[in-house]
Amino acid sequence: MKKILVLAAACMAAIAASQALAATPPHAHAAKTLIVAMHDPGCHWFFVHGKYTKTATVAGAVRLLNQDEKALKVTTGHVSKLVPVGKGVVFGPGHYVVTMVAQAPDDNHLKLTVR
Repeated sequence: MKKILVLAAACMAAIAASQALAATPPHAHAAKTLIVAMHDPGCHWFFVHGKYTKTATVAGAVRLLNQDEKALKVTTGHVSKLVPVGKGVVFGPGHYVVTMVAQAPDDNHLKLTVR
């Protein structure tokens, strides 16, 4: 009887572990982090490999991390998403335009391509 209970408990633990792994989105661990940082002139920039740039192309999912001074508006097609300061959002394949909320007209409009 004890062997059956031990076997049943082991099976339940294995099932619970497999369901927990299946519930984790595959892109959650694979996403690269891309930082948007404050830098003059132009206010905000992508920070890639120690350099500031207005464009970035990334293969696979990307986590856009906002380290600017205000929220960022990320737009693709007719859809916009706000990324609060200090937070990150994962984006899949597409072409995105990143602007800061309430930015001056002469500030940078960043271009992000995710393949």
